[in-house]
Formats: sequence, C-alpha cells, structure tokens
Amino acid sequence: MARSEKQKRKLLYLIELFQNETDEDHPLSTQEIIDHLARHEIRAERKTIYDDIACLQEHGFDIVLRKGRGGGYFLAERDFQLPELKLLVDAVQSSKFLTTKKSLELIAKLEKQTSRYSAGSLRRNLVVSGRVKSMEESIFYNVDALNDAITHNSQVTFRYFEWSVSGKPVLRDQIYTASPYALIWDDENYYLVAHSERHGLTHYRVDKMVRIRETGTPRYRDEKTDALDLSAYGKTVFSMFGGEIVSVKMRFTNDLAGVVIDRFGRESMLIPDGEKHFTFTAQVAVSATFFAWLSQFGGRAKVLFPQSVAERHIQLLKQSLAQYGED
Repeated sequence: MARSEKQKRKLLYLIELFQNETDEDHPLSTQEIIDHLARHEIRAERKTIYDDIACLQEHGFDIVLRKGRGGGYFLAERDFQLPELKLLVDAVQSSKFLTTKKSLELIAKLEKQTSRYSAGSLRRNLVVSGRVKSMEESIFYNVDALNDAITHNSQVTFRYFEWSVSGKPVLRDQIYTASPYALIWDDENYYLVAHSERHGLTHYRVDKMVRIRETGTPRYRDEKTDALDLSAYGKTVFSMFGGEIVSVKMRFTNDLAGVVIDRFGRESMLIPDGEKHFTFTAQVAVSATFFAWLSQFGGRAKVLFPQSVAERHIQLLKQSLAQYGED
C-alpha cells in the first residue's frame, strides 16, 4: 500500500487504537501512539498527533488527556459504559430463546464496545455453557419477518410445531393465518400477539413458528385490537397461557405484598384485611398457570371471588393430590 494511502487511513487507525487499547486506567502517551502508527508503516510527529486528536475531539470523540506521570490520552465516554455492557451481557447469557452459539456471538460484539481490558472483565463473568438454551437459530429471522409484517400492516401465514417425546419438532397439520400486532418478551420467550379468526386475540411462541409469509391482506382491526394495551396484556396472561379473562379477588398474607406488586405493577391497590392479610382484585386469564402461580404460596394465598374460579382451583389441587393417593 502506498505511503499516501496509509496516511489517509491514519485517523481510522487512531480511532481503533483509542477504542480498543485505552480507558481511564490505560492511557497512551504521545510516543506510544506514534509507535503504534509506525507498526502500521505510518509516519507521524508529535504536532500532527495533537492535530489529529483535536480533529477527533471536534467530531465527538471524548478523548481526554491526563497530565503527569503515568498519564496520557484515553477515550473517556463511550456509547456504552461498562456497567451497561455487563447488564446486556447478563441479559444475553441468561436468555433461553438464544442459542449458545448466538449468545457467544452477541457477547463478542458487545465486548467490542469497550477496551480490551474491560472486555476481559466481561469474559470473566461469562456463564453460558450449561444454561437452558434454545436449539433454534430461526427466531432471529422470525422476529425480523414479523416486525416487517407489522410495519407493512399485513396478515401472515405460518406453520406451528410442537416438540415430541423424542425431542424432534412435529408440525401441526394446519396453516395458520393471523394479524400480527406486537412482539412480547415474557418469561424468557418471545411471543407474537395477534388476532386469528378462530381464537380472536391470542399469542404464539415465535420460536415455534416456521415458514412465515406476508399475505398482503391488511390486518384485522376492531375496537379491541385498536385499544390493545400490551403492558396490561402481559400482566393479565400468566406465562402467556390464555384463558377466560375474569376479575378475580384474592387474599394474601402481608409478606406477599412485594410478590403481588412485582407481578401486577406498583399501581396495584392492596386493601388491608385485618392485621396479617390484604386483598387484591385483578383481571386475570384464568388458566392452569395462574393456579400454579397461586399454589406456590400454599396457605398464604386464596381466591375469594368468584366462587367458580375458587372451585376450579380446588379441583386442580384434588387432581394433583390424587396422584399421590391423597384424599
């Protein structure tokens, strides 16, 4: 490469140097910067280095000079600070819908958003192997295709599969048609909130959808879909298992106030009921997963109203006890 061509790339080499090799604890002296450029066969003098750094600063790079012994230049402000990157790495490595391979690829990209020294601290906290992970890479393409359909106001068709006992996917017979409205990440899985002629407003596991196609037909719209509140939808449907939406009044011991607020939100109205209990009323999709959530609290939680919901809970508990020969 001609010397003039290399000189043209000097600023690019400097940007790469500051991003990868510097942080607050690892500044570079002017001489170290000159030596780095020399290894790329680029000649530079102190004055030109000062001018180049000033140019980068004018274009938004927060390059700081620390004076004194052991000082030098370093990139101070970045798009992501180290605590933010650690948070993102934790989210990536704990997400079940990501395969191990994709998790490692994404984390490697996140590491490039900081210096190589800080990237090392991200790797030391890395625990991906052994986590429960998806086996399907297709979810990325599914999310992209569904977002496109929502943007294009188009219905979609797709096939849906279930896992067999042998661990292999088995396609259901029918071809589904639905009007997509939004994607929700709930309980470590992606779900498509959509309308279908058969089920009305419903949802599908995105990682179980295949052969997604836009039909070009405008999405179904009515008052219910136009007023769709996704945050309320997520609170109402437990683990994304549907059921009849019912106003359910429950009683909990006071120590479960945090659990109820975590599940239903801080705006939840908890009404004292004696010294040790409170009552709470919420719109709930009554399903087995709702009863499972309630049952984990044993005698500290109870359905008060309506009686039909309480009876369904009782019947479910009786079925579980019957397996153990309990009356």
